[in-house]
Amino acid sequence: MAAHHPTPTPSLARTAPPTRMLTALVAALLVMVGTMFAPPPAQASSDRKHKSVVYVEVNSNELANAGKYQLANGGKAFDVAIIFAANINSGTDGNAVLHLNERVKWTLENAETQIRPLQAKGTKVTLSLLGNHQKAGFANFPNQQAAAQFATQVAQVVKQYGLDGVDIDDEWVSYGRNGVPAANDKSAVWLVESLREQLPQDSIVSLYYIGAAAAQLRNAPNHVADKISYVCNPHYGTYSAPPFPRDMSRVGAAAIDFSRQSASTISEFAQRTANDGYGYFVTYNLTAGDHSAAVSAFTQKLYGQRAVYQG
Repeated sequence: MAAHHPTPTPSLARTAPPTRMLTALVAALLVMVGTMFAPPPAQASSDRKHKSVVYVEVNSNELANAGKYQLANGGKAFDVAIIFAANINSGTDGNAVLHLNERVKWTLENAETQIRPLQAKGTKVTLSLLGNHQKAGFANFPNQQAAAQFATQVAQVVKQYGLDGVDIDDEWVSYGRNGVPAANDKSAVWLVESLREQLPQDSIVSLYYIGAAAAQLRNAPNHVADKISYVCNPHYGTYSAPPFPRDMSRVGAAAIDFSRQSASTISEFAQRTANDGYGYFVTYNLTAGDHSAAVSAFTQKLYGQRAVYQG
């Protein structure tokens, strides 16, 4: 069975307290219609055709590990590094609250060593938002106000710690079972709209394509789907493009787990990504130590350069 993100670590996933982006003609047209059209979604700033993403389990590894790799020519190895993960929890008043466990807090509070060096290399750093076996989820906000309130909490953290955006991962919420409110058709739409309103303009809002929230966004109107920066395959060890109605430059079909996939598989998936024209290559579970052989397996195919470890 293809692997996806593991369940949140129980000892570190405690319940939070209740208090918590043409021509002159096009430009002229945009002026006439005002705010009818949203700006295009932010992507990982890069002239690369294929962008690499790495999820780092900060409960057991430092985000800074991703910054220890660079291409042989001095370029960055990763376009996006994702802090995995913050949680959506249920407050005592029933409202959704953003929870940062001890290791996520430590990573954010040590931004000068964990985040800024990556950003200085040109790597965007975003925060994964993950379900947590509670009643609150991205797909069951009861109304737009509730989604906006959660988005406010997220935006505050992004701004406070100078992050480059967020990643939505709708795992570990049992909608409609065991007292968990059922998913509805609008919840994830409300959330994405609220995030776009409250996050800095160039922020990334990406989607780990899993769960009811992914289904809601897949079926959302174009103006909502356009707010998603990119969408990635959630099943590690597979090469399968998510059925999201957007161009290939904003989709990641390859998904690899550094601890499970061989260098030959990583190389194969990277070559397929290059051949097929997908814009994103997704990796997970970069741990401490020298994994330059595995990182080089995709950088050589996507960027024509091996990766160098600078421990």
